[in-house]
Amino acid sequence: MSDTIRAPKGLAGVIADDTRISKVNPATNSLIYRGYAVQDLCEHCAFEEVAYLLTKGSLPTAEQLAEFTAKEKSYRNLSDNLLAVIQLLPKGAHPMDAVRTAVSVLGMEDDRTWDSSPETNDDKFLRMLAAIPSAVAAYYRHVSGQEYIAPAEDLGFSANFFHMCFGEVPSEEVVKAFDASMILYAEHSFNASTFTGRVITSTTSDIYSSIVGAIGALKGPLHGGANEQVMHMLKEVGEKAKAKGWLLDALASKRKIMGFGHRVYRNGDSRVPTMRSYMHKVADATNNRKWVEISDALEETMIAEKGIHPNLDFPAGPAYYMMGFEIEMFTPIFVMSRITGWSAHVMEQASANKLIRPLSEYVGPDQRKVTPIGERVCDVAE
Repeated sequence: MSDTIRAPKGLAGVIADDTRISKVNPATNSLIYRGYAVQDLCEHCAFEEVAYLLTKGSLPTAEQLAEFTAKEKSYRNLSDNLLAVIQLLPKGAHPMDAVRTAVSVLGMEDDRTWDSSPETNDDKFLRMLAAIPSAVAAYYRHVSGQEYIAPAEDLGFSANFFHMCFGEVPSEEVVKAFDASMILYAEHSFNASTFTGRVITSTTSDIYSSIVGAIGALKGPLHGGANEQVMHMLKEVGEKAKAKGWLLDALASKRKIMGFGHRVYRNGDSRVPTMRSYMHKVADATNNRKWVEISDALEETMIAEKGIHPNLDFPAGPAYYMMGFEIEMFTPIFVMSRITGWSAHVMEQASANKLIRPLSEYVGPDQRKVTPIGERVCDVAE
């Protein structure tokens, strides 16, 4: 066909559509949400304000934020049905599978399946924003053999999650670090999971289906699961004194080093300095600098040897671990944040929709005849 275009494998460098939600500003190497640099949002805003910004297009006034957070808090409690489903899930399953299932159940409980109006989608987003942390915490307690802790309506988003997981809220420094991580992970343009969500939305499917698909994409270690792999790596290294030798051996054996490099950032991930700062604050607040020291040694060696800088997953992984979260919880925590960016993209896609349906180039065998089964010797796959 004369109007076809051959895109590079993986769609690297291909602009698939327009968006008003986020971009990496090449002039400053900063990630911006609706025009605001994320590092500035971390300094001046709570995660709830950024969730409002991403989905509604502007930062909220005090009155708008109060209404938004009150509604989010009212949606935190899970239905008895969903709690029962979580209790039936295998304890050995990955928490991402539990989150995926929970969102499916949330969708089945909502009788507005085919109502994708902007107002309804915005309400469905708020429902997921509120309920997903409750589901993640409920599954965490289930796996740990502990009783479910109901959400608290007098706590903010981040403090409430600690309450539901551990039954207590840590220091203000730790809660602020967690909140900042939520802001930093909230959105990142047409990444694999976001694009998956937009593809599903383009079929005019419902927002819950789009989010379930995005969760499936995020689970992969080359995407959201990378923060888990970073912490596994740090535990394998074990101590600061072994870090340089471990990395040099890993590079010599061409082993993939998780938490370094990024397809978008060429001069280092602009989110890293902010998250690194909060990682150090968590280390000080928890009196545990072991993982920070190993991280710093690995980063110094990698930059010296390869000139490759860390991405957001590198400081986020140890920060979550020092907060007390099990490694398998890291990516579900990512979901709790990215539901904001995903939902913003779902609503943007729906507002000016066109079915996303690329072509493929067939490189298999030419058309051939089917040999009856009794006459076949060996039909070699090509």
